[in-house]
Amino acid sequence: MKFGLQTGQQDCTFEELRKLWHLADDSGFYWISIWDHHFESPPAGGQRPAFETVAIMSALALETSNVRVGCLVFSSAYRNPGIVAKAATTIDHLSGGRVEIGLGAGWHEPEYKAFGIDFPSPRIREDMLEEAAQIVRQMLHGGEANFQGEHYQMTHAYNVPRPVQDKMPIWIGGAGEKRTIPAAAKYADAWNGAYVAADVFKRKLGVLANACESIGRDPKTMNNAINLGFYMGIDAKEAEQKRKNLPWGPEDPRYHGQILGTPEQAIDQIGQFIEAGAEQINLAMRAPFDMEATQAFIEQVMPAFKG
Repeated sequence: MKFGLQTGQQDCTFEELRKLWHLADDSGFYWISIWDHHFESPPAGGQRPAFETVAIMSALALETSNVRVGCLVFSSAYRNPGIVAKAATTIDHLSGGRVEIGLGAGWHEPEYKAFGIDFPSPRIREDMLEEAAQIVRQMLHGGEANFQGEHYQMTHAYNVPRPVQDKMPIWIGGAGEKRTIPAAAKYADAWNGAYVAADVFKRKLGVLANACESIGRDPKTMNNAINLGFYMGIDAKEAEQKRKNLPWGPEDPRYHGQILGTPEQAIDQIGQFIEAGAEQINLAMRAPFDMEATQAFIEQVMPAFKG
């Protein structure tokens, strides 16, 4: 089992991010990623602190030495895919070959409108994602993009220098079973889901496998990960308090996509996702970062899944 952190770069200082990144980098985590938002998520008026994605991903690459460095996910609806590929390639050099790039259709409408970016229908955003994934793949894996689509056109778009890695892994994130997951099967090396229960994640992995088989791809060639909100407490008292402070109750599907309870209970929850087929679990961290609980996870939970 691989463990990662998904660090939302909002409501915190850079020093707080650095402290969390360094702890993870030195403690056996496989992965650290950031998200692609200009505003806070969930929306709260757009005035809370939020660092820009490409810049903070560059800082993450330079501040770490061991972890894979990712973004889950770049929104194809407001980022030119050629520029995203160039940025990822540059960050791959900064990191010494540790970057994995994630793409998604996007959803956070308020920030699109605030920055003067069109927010098209879900169908069009999915179309844009599929076109962007093809362009990014051409640039990262082939070195040149030539693509004439409805939304993006590229002509002799060279990606020089080449990434440090021969083939930088490309992720597609999102839970949509009609478009997003089939797009991952067709164009990506890995799929990421977020904030769903273990049984739901298992069903979506089945959708992914079927999508692979329908195009003649071996499902075993696809990696996967699940993002789970991190609300573990160091003891029963703290765990109960965190549970009470959650923004959703047990009736909300997102409630079952969180790591809750004590370290012992967290081990059981992670075991359910492993049984469902999860290969990587990313702890979705939001400020204020609970460093004490993170340390407890490192010392008491991660060792249960080694070997």
